[in-house]
Amino acid sequence: MSFCFNFTVDGNTSLSNKTECAAKPSEERDSPAEPVKEAKEHFPPSDPQNLLDDAVYETVSVGALPPLHYLNETIFEKTVSEREDVENVLYRTAEQRSDLISGVYEGGLKVWECTYDLLEVIDREGETFGDKVVLDLGCGAGLLGILSLKRGARQVHFQDYNSTVIEQLTVSNVILNCHDDDSKGEGEATLEKEEDCKLNTKDGSLPPKRRALDAASQHPLLSRCKFYSGDWRTFLTLASNQETQLKYDIILTSETIYNTAYYPALHDALHKLLAAHGVVYLATKAHYFGVGGGLHLFETFVLERGVFSLDHLWDGEDGLQRHVVVLRFKKESD
Repeated sequence: MSFCFNFTVDGNTSLSNKTECAAKPSEERDSPAEPVKEAKEHFPPSDPQNLLDDAVYETVSVGALPPLHYLNETIFEKTVSEREDVENVLYRTAEQRSDLISGVYEGGLKVWECTYDLLEVIDREGETFGDKVVLDLGCGAGLLGILSLKRGARQVHFQDYNSTVIEQLTVSNVILNCHDDDSKGEGEATLEKEEDCKLNTKDGSLPPKRRALDAASQHPLLSRCKFYSGDWRTFLTLASNQETQLKYDIILTSETIYNTAYYPALHDALHKLLAAHGVVYLATKAHYFGVGGGLHLFETFVLERGVFSLDHLWDGEDGLQRHVVVLRFKKESD
C-alpha cells in the first residue's frame, strides 16, 4: 500500500516556491499563510442512524490488537453529495482530486499508511492504554484513538483540522466500534471489506454497525470521548481554557509533520498538553515530496527546542522510508 500527497496551493503561490519555503522551519514561519481555523468541540448526535445508514466498512486487524472498523474510503467519496459539509472540503477534494489543500483540508479523510506502522509498533510494544488519558492528534479516521478506547483508556480525545472530518468520519467510526466485543485479531495487518453490514457474521452475531445502532442510546464508549476540530494553536488555547485542564498520558499522531510551517504549533501543543511522564508516539515518512517536511527536519527542530528527547522505535527501509518515534520530556540530567 502506497500513498503520496497530491498537494494543492490556493492563490498565486507556486508549488516550487511553497516547497522552498516549507523546507526552512523558523520562527518566521510559525504559522501557515492561510487563515487560522478556529478550534471548537463537537458533540456526537443523539441518534447516529443517519451517520451509519448504508455504511460500508472495512476492518483492520494487527497481531493481537482488537479489530478496528472504519468507513470505506471509496464509498465515502462517492457519497460526498449526500453528506453535510459546512467547510465544503468534501466537494473540493473530490473536484480537485487532491489529498491535501493547505490551510483548507489537511488529509483527514484518508487512512495514511504510517497509521498501520504505528499500530504494529503498539502491538509489538505491548501498550495497553489501561486507565490512560489519550489524545489522537490529527486523528482523521481515528483508528489510533479507537484502539486506545477499546484497550481501556479512561478518556480519549480526537482532534482533526477539519470539522467535516470529525463530524462525518471520526464520530461515525467511533460509533461503529462501540459495541464490538471481539478483542482479538490474528496475523499481520489485513483489510477485510464487509460488503453487506446488514447480514449476521459467521458466528451468528450481529455486525458492529448493527450492534452500535441497536444500543445507540447508551453510547458506552462515546461517554469517554471528546471531539475537537481546528488549528493546533487554537486547539491548544481551547484545551487550556477548559475548567479542568487535562494533561495527556499518551499522545498518538501519524503523518502530521509533512509541513514544516506547522512545526512550532505542533511542538507547542505537545509541550503544553503532555503529562510530565507522558509519551508521544509519532509515525511518519522520512520525507514528504511536494510539501517539504519529514523526520530529519522535525528531529532537527525538536533538538533545537531542547524540550523533548526523541528515540526511534521502528525504521522501515523498504521503498519510501517510514519511521515510528517516541518523544518524552528531557530529564534534567540530559
